[in-house]
Amino acid sequence: MALPFHSKTLEQRWQTLSIYEQLGNVGSEVGRAAARAEQGEDAKRDLALTRALELLDYTIADPRWRRRLKEFCRARELLVDTFWGTREYGDTTKKLEKYFYQFALAAQLRR
Repeated sequence: MALPFHSKTLEQRWQTLSIYEQLGNVGSEVGRAAARAEQGEDAKRDLALTRALELLDYTIADPRWRRRLKEFCRARELLVDTFWGTREYGDTTKKLEKYFYQFALAAQLRR
């Protein structure tokens, strides 16, 4: 899967990370996107969200997590709807940040 921002090296390295590390990194970009949205910096919000979606796509493509595919695709759908969509599901920004934060916390605790 060729995605715009990151190199083939990252794509290969991504599959060596745990699920906690992968989604913790996605969460970092989601947090950046949320902060930029609050500040009205749409261009920077879009860059962070694009990176988050790219990393989430790497996670979705990782064969180790096939049993959680529906969950990750749903998270992706909510991200797009919240930041770029009609907010069909309401403003899920805080819920998404909380969801991804749990993975970042787990990654830290496992070190």
